[in-house]
This record gives sequence, C-alpha cells and structure tokens, in this order.
Amino acid sequence: MDFAADDREIFDFWRLRRYGRSLPAPHDPTEQDLRSAVESLKSPLVEVRPGWFSVAEVKTSA
Repeated sequence: MDFAADDREIFDFWRLRRYGRSLPAPHDPTEQDLRSAVESLKSPLVEVRPGWFSVAEVKTSA
C-alpha cells in the first residue's frame, strides 16, 4: 500500500505482485490477471491515477 496526496490508501500491480511473491506459497499473477481482477471489482475500486487503485468512497444517506 501507499498513500495518495489526500491520504487515501492506494495500490498498484507491482505492489500486489511483490506481496504475492512473499507469501509462504508464492503466487505471481501476471499484470493481465491483476487487471482482470480489478475490472471485475470495478464497483468497489476506483483508478485514482493510471495504474493506481483505491477503494471507492462509500456514500451514506443521512
């Protein structure tokens, strides 16, 4: 994880791949695999800048 200028937590594919390789049972997905996964989660994720993603803000009604 990293932080955007507005202190929002963000991540990119490089960090996800690095994390996957560090697991006890390493996993090394391709960038295409990761992009497909992010695309399938389009609703809860937002691309804050090219290649960097964050959880979309949840709007609650008051």
